[in-house]
Amino acid sequence: MTQALDALTAQLLDAAKAAGADSADAMATRGTSLSVDVRAGALEEAQREEGADIGLRVFVGQRTAIVSASDLSSRTISEMAERAVAMAREAPENPYAGLADAGELATDWDADALELFDPAPEPAPEALQQDAAEAEAAARAVEGISQIDASSAGYSAYDIHMAGSNGFSGGYRRSSRGLSCVAIAGSGTQMERDYDSDSRVFQNDLRSATDIGRTAAERTLLRRDPRKPPTGTYPVLFDERIAASLIGHLLGAVNGSAITRGASFLRDSMDQQILPEGLSLIEDPHRPRLGSSRPFDAEFLPTAKRTIVENGYLRSWTLDLGTGRQLGLASTANAGRGVSSGPSPSSAGISLTQGAQSRDDLIREMGTGLLVNSMIGSTINPNTGDYSRGAAGLWVENGEITYAVNECTIAGNLRDMLLAIIPANDARTHLSRVVPSLLVPAMTIAGS
Repeated sequence: MTQALDALTAQLLDAAKAAGADSADAMATRGTSLSVDVRAGALEEAQREEGADIGLRVFVGQRTAIVSASDLSSRTISEMAERAVAMAREAPENPYAGLADAGELATDWDADALELFDPAPEPAPEALQQDAAEAEAAARAVEGISQIDASSAGYSAYDIHMAGSNGFSGGYRRSSRGLSCVAIAGSGTQMERDYDSDSRVFQNDLRSATDIGRTAAERTLLRRDPRKPPTGTYPVLFDERIAASLIGHLLGAVNGSAITRGASFLRDSMDQQILPEGLSLIEDPHRPRLGSSRPFDAEFLPTAKRTIVENGYLRSWTLDLGTGRQLGLASTANAGRGVSSGPSPSSAGISLTQGAQSRDDLIREMGTGLLVNSMIGSTINPNTGDYSRGAAGLWVENGEITYAVNECTIAGNLRDMLLAIIPANDARTHLSRVVPSLLVPAMTIAGS
């Protein structure tokens, strides 16, 4: 399959040259996905999809255009190239557009060492149905669960190949295996729900269906009989399931696209402290068995481990070639793209320094406050960092969880929040963002 995609990208580049492009790059993917949903122990829905997609980006001087298709015929490829070149000639000039120089390209990588693909046979639909049914049964067996909203299992695998007129050609394979369960307690207006899920590259790494179903049920039962919390300023502990969203705001603020637009509350913070001392934020795109790892980026540059925040101090933006050129800096090899879109900066394999205390330790030390385990909606100003989100979770009194909470709003400023965070030690190390539960010592809570 990889050889076939290699030939496709070469054909796209040849067609672009024949159509009059000065330079070009191409991307081709081919994959399979399976998904199974179970309800009340019976198969509710099963889907299988197979397909291939191709994308072509052409340059005419400093003008560029992108086209894509799912038809792989020679005629379509020729028409794509002609249309892309015609579009590029009408596009405005972009002084920062262009492929990487030949000397910048990745030349030596071992995609197999990253273990991005499980060589085990594709699971049969019956095996997926059995996993989903086991998760549902485990959740139903927990006293207090009234029904299961969804129990699903899935598998996907695809090949990707990229090539450019600058001499690059390379690709790799990916696979993913997932399982999820959503449980419900109560009925009518008193209905509450929660979930558990797992997704891994390798089937053998996936948590058991019984564990996922039982955990979904136990989380749901904790949500029963919710109340509004008191209004005031209290500590807020972001549960590990959602704590990565805080670090996500930091990553968005150091993304080259935001920096070049001036739309970031950290735009003037290079080499300044943005996290507590002792905390570092590291990107490692070479972590094995991680769905977001990659041997090279979408502009064919070699990826490498890098430090974004070092002992609390910001050390790096996240850049692709275009944003790097605009800022007068080298790319950090963080370009990501799809077949129908151009490159843009994106990170992969993020880890925040974990703390020495457990989540339970932080709950005891926070005294009275809110443990947040889900959020909805948001009003976040990327320029100032002003933060406001709807939240639900568990209320803590005297260091102990006392009752479920919903229909409240938590608010603060991201710069102040990030500077004050206290991490627990409960991060899951197989995730793309390894972030533990995070305690913010003081936020505004709007409740009753």
